[in-house]
Amino acid sequence: MIQLTRLNHNPLIVNSDLIEHIEVTPDTVITLSSGQKFMVQESAQEVVDRIVSFRRAINCMPPDSLAHFQPRPEDQIHHDGPDTDG
Repeated sequence: MIQLTRLNHNPLIVNSDLIEHIEVTPDTVITLSSGQKFMVQESAQEVVDRIVSFRRAINCMPPDSLAHFQPRPEDQIHHDGPDTDG
């Protein structure tokens, strides 16, 4: 997820995996895979830089960095049948 700024100065958090393309018209127009479009204050290059930084951050996390994370009970997967892994 990356944070951008709408033209009215409201912050916007975007799932960067859903960005289909970015246009400069001269405003920066982002189109999501759903077809939704919005304009942001950041330049196209700044949006790309934020996407790259975000992906580097999630790919460079140490393997044990989530060791303290405990999923909520409602997020856990429950199996109704016997375990067939072994």
